[in-house]
Amino acid sequence: ALCEEAISVASESLLANDKQLASKVAPLDSEIDRKERTIESLCLKLLLQQQPVARDLRQISAALKMITDMERISDQGADISEILTHIPTDEKGPDILYTMADKCVIMVSKAMDAFIGRDLELARAVSDADSEIDRLFTMARSELTGRITQKPDEAALWLDFFMIAKYLERIGDHAQNIAEWV
Repeated sequence: ALCEEAISVASESLLANDKQLASKVAPLDSEIDRKERTIESLCLKLLLQQQPVARDLRQISAALKMITDMERISDQGADISEILTHIPTDEKGPDILYTMADKCVIMVSKAMDAFIGRDLELARAVSDADSEIDRLFTMARSELTGRITQKPDEAALWLDFFMIAKYLERIGDHAQNIAEWV
C-alpha cells in the first residue's frame, strides 16, 4: 500500500507540478526502505529456521525479489518528486509524461493486486502494459529531444522532464517484474 501511495503521490505532484505534494514522497520512501529491511529479515529468518521447500520456498524467494522491485518503485517516485523541486511552477512537461504517469500508477496497482490475489490474468495484463510504457517513453524521448534542439537555452528543463520519463519507464519495468514473479 505504501508503494502504491508513493507512486500515486509522485504522479499527482507531477500532474499538478505541486512541490508541496512532491515533498510527501520522501517520507513514504523512507518508510518503504524500513519495511523492505524488515520483510527481508523475516524472509531470511524463515529460510534459516524453517528450511522451506517447494511452494513455500518459491513464495519466500518471490517475496524477496518483489520487495526489491517495490522499493525501487518507491525510490523512483522519490526521484521524480526531487526533480519537480527544480522545475519552475509555471512550466508544464509534454502531455505524454502525464499519460505515462497515469499508466504507471495503474500498472503498479494491478501488479500489487495480482500479487495479493494471486491473479495470473491480472499479472499478464501488467506484463502486456509494459510494452505500452516503453512505446510512450520512446515517443517522450523523441519529443523532448526535439524541444532541446528547438530551444537549447531550456535544455536543462527538458532534460529534467526526460529524467522523469526515464524513471516512469523504469517504474513500469519494476511493475512488470512483480507481475512476472506472480
